[in-house]
Amino acid sequence: MVSFQERVRGVILSIAFGDAIGATIEKLSYQEIKAQYGRVESLKTKWYKADAPQEITLGKKRGNGIVTDDTLMTTALINVYLTEERHLDAYDMGNEFVKEIAYTKRYIPEFDKEAMIIDRLFYPEKYIFMRHVLANCEPREGGLGNMINCGAAMYIAPIGIVNAGNPRGAYDEAILFAMGHQSSYGLEAAGVLAACVAKAFEHGVTIEEIIETAILFAKDGTKMAIKDLTTAAKELRARSAEMDEVIEVFQTIISKYSPMKDDVHRKIEKLGIPSNHYTPSRIFSIEELPMALAFIVLNEGDFYPTIYDGINSGRDTDSIGVMAGAILGAMQGDIVIKKEDIQILEETNRMNLIHLSEKFAELAKRMIKDDIFLNVKRNELF
Repeated sequence: MVSFQERVRGVILSIAFGDAIGATIEKLSYQEIKAQYGRVESLKTKWYKADAPQEITLGKKRGNGIVTDDTLMTTALINVYLTEERHLDAYDMGNEFVKEIAYTKRYIPEFDKEAMIIDRLFYPEKYIFMRHVLANCEPREGGLGNMINCGAAMYIAPIGIVNAGNPRGAYDEAILFAMGHQSSYGLEAAGVLAACVAKAFEHGVTIEEIIETAILFAKDGTKMAIKDLTTAAKELRARSAEMDEVIEVFQTIISKYSPMKDDVHRKIEKLGIPSNHYTPSRIFSIEELPMALAFIVLNEGDFYPTIYDGINSGRDTDSIGVMAGAILGAMQGDIVIKKEDIQILEETNRMNLIHLSEKFAELAKRMIKDDIFLNVKRNELF
């Protein structure tokens, strides 16, 4: 039986693995990845921008195990839990979480130096600082007006850990916390992923039960996208479809819910042209979570094939790898990750992820035991 500590290590290390291996090819299309790499299946992969001028790379480095903001924000959230030692909400987003990302220096692997996490973040994540610090917003309205993307879902897995075995609690807490950052289907994805991670901690849980949990809690376009993609994944798996067909089917389906397709770059030519990209909607979904779940179904939860297929599918490759990794790491523990991959991640990123996992696992166990005790006391009322 996989222990709780092994599952927590599995979540955190799998997030870092999916992030790092996907980061080398982020924003490339499936066809571009295929043309330049064939197929990426190693952390020791050269970033496709490695030889580009500094004005293109913005001083960043990737490849060979370097993680991105997905992992940095995940560890920041863990540090908030370690500080507060309780469940969180949007007020913690505007207080302790802001301190973690904007006022505390950390080693940033992409910069190869210490800096504030906010110096590395994309604009929708910098929005946290603008809304809570500069605009002094009502914390529960912090996510309003933000670009709708996967920014909250990519780091939300720790909420699934402290609610292990309680998907409803994970969903509710993720929504209460992430509403300080995101809204609409960006917020919804955060809640659903946290619920999936919490469900994946249950002993003997199946992939089918995790997908049922996702569909149970998901709303609107997120629910429809997960249903459509995971149904297609079952059919494609049943006839052992080749990757080219899988990608064509998956991307055709997700295009109904995410209209940007391969056009993920922000260029001057787009200015002033109306679109629905990244705007609130009840019929849209982020791509990353439904795609991650579909690749889990396609590969029946086999860790490396799922991550490899997910990151090689293109577009937001690192976050697809992160979300699939978080669920499978919770389900199967850290034993599924090769020791050499763990060593690369630990040495390259100087984050001591195993030590952080151990500390967080101890806290999560105490929080869960406290929740169980409170539920017992509530039952005594009847």
